[in-house]
Order: sequence, then structure tokens, then C-alpha cells
Amino acid sequence: MELGAIVGLIVAVAFPLGVSFISALFSNGGESDWYKQLKKPSWTPPNWAFPVVWTILYTLMGVSSWLVWLHGGFKGQSLPLAVYTFQLLLNFLWTPIFFGLHQVGLALVEILLLWTAIAATLYLFWHVNLLAAYLLVPYLLWITLASTLNFYIWVNLEDPTSGLKKAA
Repeated sequence: MELGAIVGLIVAVAFPLGVSFISALFSNGGESDWYKQLKKPSWTPPNWAFPVVWTILYTLMGVSSWLVWLHGGFKGQSLPLAVYTFQLLLNFLWTPIFFGLHQVGLALVEILLLWTAIAATLYLFWHVNLLAAYLLVPYLLWITLASTLNFYIWVNLEDPTSGLKKAA
């Protein structure tokens, strides 16, 4: 493998991991008192699982985007890589909306947009590199779980009709 490809792989993996790190600065995640008091289903993953799963998923996302980038770079794969970047932006926004602002309803709308953007990315990557698409399947499945969890929490707010914000 040539040096440019190796550097590209490092950048491709570091990009989503860096976005994740910056997004996490906006919240305490599952350790916040607000999150702990929310009614969650029995199938909610334990708090320790989230950073482990997300690290794996962001690494897979980075490798996936790199595989697409190898087929013509940004110029040759502008649409798939733009949609990938857009879904990464949506991914970034969910954490501060949910954990930072406590906007459970808005976070639900946002995560459904994220799910759609991931599905579109997977579809576009499929036409460039099959492995790149397959590497996004665990991410789509995790976001499906996260969407369902977000929905459950929203439905079980003390008063979901009072607006999108749960009183802290």
C-alpha cells in the first residue's frame, strides 16, 4: 500500500472519531442525572457499552469512507462522500440536542433524519464498493436501536404533549 493511501486511511478513521470526541464534549451522556432519571426500557444497553460500540462504529465508518475515497477521491466520489459527511454532521448534532439541550422530541426527529442519511450513504457506497456498504450495516442497526430507544424515552416523558423539552 502506498503512503498516500495509508495517510488517507488514517485521516478517514480520525475524522469520525474526532467528530465524536467533539460532540461528546457537549454532554455527560449516560452519566448525567437528567439521563439517569428518564424512564428507559429494560433492553437499554448498559452505559459502558456505548463508548465501546461507538468507537468500533466510527472506525468502521472511517474505513468505509476510505474505501469509497480510493475509487476516485473527492472529485470522483463527490456525491457519496458528501452524503457521508452530511450524515456525520447529523450524527454530531444528536448528542448535544438530546443530552445537552434535553430536547427528546427534537432529537427523535433528528435521529430519524440521521437514519435516512445513513441508509442513503449505504446505498451510494454500495454502488462504489460493496465492502464499504457492508461496513455501514452495523452502524445502521445501532442507529435503529438508538432511534427506538429515543422514541421509547419520548413516549414515556411525564408530559410529551407539553412540548419537546423535558423539564430537568
